[in-house]
Amino acid sequence: MDRVAGQLLLASPALSDPNFMRTVVLVGVHNDEGAMGVVLNRPSETTVAEAVPSLESAVSLEEPIYVGGPVAPTSVVLLAEFLDPTPAALLVTGRIGFPSSETDIDGLAEATARRRVFAGYAGWSSGQLDDELARGDWIAHPASPDDVFTDDPEDLWATVLRRKGGSYALLARMPLDPGMN
Repeated sequence: MDRVAGQLLLASPALSDPNFMRTVVLVGVHNDEGAMGVVLNRPSETTVAEAVPSLESAVSLEEPIYVGGPVAPTSVVLLAEFLDPTPAALLVTGRIGFPSSETDIDGLAEATARRRVFAGYAGWSSGQLDDELARGDWIAHPASPDDVFTDDPEDLWATVLRRKGGSYALLARMPLDPGMN
């Protein structure tokens, strides 16, 4: 099975798990031990100021916290586009990755071009994501920085499917309830 670290996973219309319906996940890690990523298109109504005011030097306090996934929903995950990748604990794609625990939060704004805060993450046990990919639950697509930090997260799923083209572009227009077609 091909590894999908650094790629986007778009939930297929057949994926009925409400945690992932029409989500776009940026996969940070995919190896023999399992996989981990963050859901990019689920902004919450909670702001950084309300949830994690200690990040005020790194992220605009008006920014929403994104629901990164159902695993550890009270944990804070920070994703950034680094100007210099040295402070990254893990680069996911290009200069985008997760800061290390030693990264100075106060200097993060100057060390990065863009940042986003997530509550929780998406996680898969060993072989679980491989099985889901083989079943067709997910559609893999290369990630771009503009996908990761989109200003229109609610439309990201459809936007990436349209860009993928062909029959995927048709899926982008599919209503949530096909019976309403």
